[in-house]
Amino acid sequence: MSGGCAIRGRDVGIRFMIRHQRAPTIHSGLVRALKRAGMEEFWALRKVSFEVPVGSAFGMIGANGSGKSTLLRVLARILAPDEGEIEIRGRASALISLGAGFEPELSGRENIFFNGMLLGLSREEINRRLDAIIAFADLPGTFIDAPVRTYSSGMRARVGFSVAVHVDPEILIVDEVLTVGDARFRTRCKEKFQELFSRGTTVVMVQHNLDTILELCDQAMWLDRGHPQAIGAPATVVRAYLESQGLDPERTLPALRTRQAAPAGPAGLTG
Repeated sequence: MSGGCAIRGRDVGIRFMIRHQRAPTIHSGLVRALKRAGMEEFWALRKVSFEVPVGSAFGMIGANGSGKSTLLRVLARILAPDEGEIEIRGRASALISLGAGFEPELSGRENIFFNGMLLGLSREEINRRLDAIIAFADLPGTFIDAPVRTYSSGMRARVGFSVAVHVDPEILIVDEVLTVGDARFRTRCKEKFQELFSRGTTVVMVQHNLDTILELCDQAMWLDRGHPQAIGAPATVVRAYLESQGLDPERTLPALRTRQAAPAGPAGLTG
């Protein structure tokens, strides 16, 4: 891996086996399982190659089902590639689904300790950062000591994001973090991203909000049905994506009018 690279993917592929028919009996189900009958191979990702330089922001765009979240799960080591390889250099913190790992019967405060330790912090380290985590989450009233099952999705998002960004990650992997919570929370998230960038943190994000990709990212990748279609400057990739949808890029996304298009890069390994 080159000295300035935080993440490199080489020909990454993820395969799932899809069953199309339900077996009518337990016996026939066992037979089919042994023979793998009724199963179809589905590649959620195929031949995906890219590089993310240290300290940069890398955004992934594409329609639902294009493989974006699957690739994030590979980066978070939830899934292992069936083909190719992923190299990651640095301490990573992943928010694939904000608050999804919370224990509903524990309080927000208890879940901060639970998730902080899962992300590699000691109890002493969490104690030192606890006030900052709680302050950033900015929950109403005494909710920080209430069971998480009583939280709204926005409240879980606040606590989840606050924990992830306060573990001082070298690499932050996030899925649609800026589409949850209220406007104030989203503004605070963007401000926190800018702070992370200033400290040299590498960020990989999935976003359907293309304005956010243009505002925050240094590079973007457009995925379609598991295959990279374009990798490069965000304005260039976003334009190509919108045109593929039959849309006028500058009319659909006025922010593109102020963005200088760069030469399109190959849909493969960059750098």
